[in-house]
Amino acid sequence: MHMGKESDFNEWYLDIVEKANLSDKRYPIKGMNVWTPYGWNIMRNIDHFIRRELDATGHGEVYFPLLIPETEFKKEKDHIKGFDSEVYWVTHAGLNELDVRLVVRPTSETAMYSMFSLWVRSHTDLPLKIYQIVNTFRYETKQTRPFIRVREIHFFESHTCHVSEEDAQRQVEEDFEILGNIMKELCIPYSLLVRTEWDKFPGAYYTVGLDTAMPNGRMLQIGSIHHYRTNFSVPYEITYEDADGEHKHVHQTTYGMSERLVGAMIGVHGDDKGLILPPPVAPIQAVIIPILSKGNTDAVMEKAKKVKNDLEAAGLRVKLDDRDERPGSKFFDWEIKGVPLRLELGMRDIENDSVTFVRRDNGVKGTASIPDIAPAVRLILEAIRSDMYGKAWERQKGCVETITSLTNIPERTLRFGWCGSEECGHRFEDENELKILGTPYIPEEFDGRCIICGEPTKKVAYASRSM
Repeated sequence: MHMGKESDFNEWYLDIVEKANLSDKRYPIKGMNVWTPYGWNIMRNIDHFIRRELDATGHGEVYFPLLIPETEFKKEKDHIKGFDSEVYWVTHAGLNELDVRLVVRPTSETAMYSMFSLWVRSHTDLPLKIYQIVNTFRYETKQTRPFIRVREIHFFESHTCHVSEEDAQRQVEEDFEILGNIMKELCIPYSLLVRTEWDKFPGAYYTVGLDTAMPNGRMLQIGSIHHYRTNFSVPYEITYEDADGEHKHVHQTTYGMSERLVGAMIGVHGDDKGLILPPPVAPIQAVIIPILSKGNTDAVMEKAKKVKNDLEAAGLRVKLDDRDERPGSKFFDWEIKGVPLRLELGMRDIENDSVTFVRRDNGVKGTASIPDIAPAVRLILEAIRSDMYGKAWERQKGCVETITSLTNIPERTLRFGWCGSEECGHRFEDENELKILGTPYIPEEFDGRCIICGEPTKKVAYASRSM
């Protein structure tokens, strides 16, 4: 790689995406990129873990239409105001102008909730828990960047309805558990920050942003969890009859994440040689490189195929690289693609009935016995996942700096005292070109002063320059 991750993250990132062939940005609509097989394979593996967790917690998968009538979209005032400048409109069908314009979904609250009002009748219909994995569209005006800032977004969203605010709050807590299980597989650390009133999701009672630190000191939002109270169920008339025959509005939550998870994995784990993929989502978990020399080609290839078959029989994703190229060139190619484990097999290895392995995450070398190859590789892959997750959390914690003044602001995630007033919040953002990410969802002990007005406060906030 000719760009350094630490010296120029933005250039390094674009370079990696292209060299690893994760997506192709040459499609003739800016910000609507083509998923290549390798990139899409990673995304599908992430989706697998999302589905695993949602299915296990009683959510049903649905698939709603792409288009939303303007009449439905406009029912929740804050929501339409929040998305006004970001949506695509369909105005014609063939040559005919439509009586009611259609929105190309930016997210699906307004598509789903007219149906929820038909689905929910009684308290016995609750909780209603559904999710979908679809494409959403937003007219992104900033400079686009693969996976991180695009106009067509591969998107996961769950939507739930509950009998009470307390039950909806329990759903939010369950969402955090789901998040933790998914992030363990992706090895992505995260902060849970309650967004400011002016930055919460349009129509939400409160929003918790899910943020991960990038190497340039900035935070990347990888998802969000929202508690709506009855802000949507009132305009959409989603009511249920309780056990006493009284009609009440449901309380709702949503949870969303997107293809930014791929961008986060690139940024959190990659190095100057290329990607480093967590084993659970890597399309190829181990690559076998035969080390051939005159007279031993057949013996080495035969053993390499046996190793491949044994690993595949154990359910591992394996590639035997039998291209007619030098081993060094093959090493280089698979390092760019971030394959977690390289298995080298030459005549000397065969004589020892073993393979030489090299870990992509830290370069550690060792040998594994061929008769025990499947359990050995499985153990190594789990060690790689565990080490990557631990290292990523250390970096996340190390990227935060507590500040007490606004002189010489470092290029990092900032932690500081805030009185909580919108006036001080807006002043902080406007005067320093920073974005307040919010206050910790899990309260942190703090005793200091507001960084703007100087008033004593026990409230701590986080801020970062946006990606």
